[in-house]
Amino acid sequence: MFRAILFFFLLIPLTVYYSWLQSRMDENCTSEEQNVPGKKWARTLLNIAGVKIDADLSGIDPHGHYVFIANHQSLVDIPVLFKLLWDNNIRFVAKKSLFDVPVYGTALGTAGHICVDRSNRRAAMKSLGEAVERIKNGISPLIFPEGTRNENLDKLMEFKTGGMIIALKSGLPVVPIVLANTGNVLPKGKLWVRNKNVVRVKALPAIDPSAYTLKERDKLKEDLYSMMNEEYRKMMAEVNNG
Repeated sequence: MFRAILFFFLLIPLTVYYSWLQSRMDENCTSEEQNVPGKKWARTLLNIAGVKIDADLSGIDPHGHYVFIANHQSLVDIPVLFKLLWDNNIRFVAKKSLFDVPVYGTALGTAGHICVDRSNRRAAMKSLGEAVERIKNGISPLIFPEGTRNENLDKLMEFKTGGMIIALKSGLPVVPIVLANTGNVLPKGKLWVRNKNVVRVKALPAIDPSAYTLKERDKLKEDLYSMMNEEYRKMMAEVNNG
């Protein structure tokens, strides 16, 4: 209870504080230095909340360069993924509206997270092209293909195509990451963390993007959804029966 109260009252102040630190980073700092405020924010929030994580990332190189595809249920997903993928130089792919949020949006830009403008097709394609160029410079993008937090804990939401284009154009191995139970730890629209629930995370085998052409992006989307949704249902069944 005490940790839940702390998290409730400190989530926004800590987010503003670390966003402010991030926004003051020198534009010439290294990629590793860019990572520091976000990592500290994630670690601090998880420690305060007392969130327990059961993760299997045995199939990936902890320093590897990948495109990560993850399902999304909760605000907790972001600090959990920061913590688990600490040395993979990750950057989240986020919608443009988040970059317009005062302080927080500035921090997203300073940290090098990837903005995707969905306002129209031309803007979206330009954003995707810029994202691919950034990826070639060494970052590992983390994409939430559902596009928003999923409130239905029974199955994943339908995936969007934009992330598939980024994955295929980057040429990097595509690693599906399945998160289970974060929607119970911190449901969408809530700030009261329920840390008795254990967050489960599993990295599925990497996919070689050369197995698909750009025209087959819908096939990649369907294959990813199928394998991730199957694993998600299995993990949630274990959670509910355990």
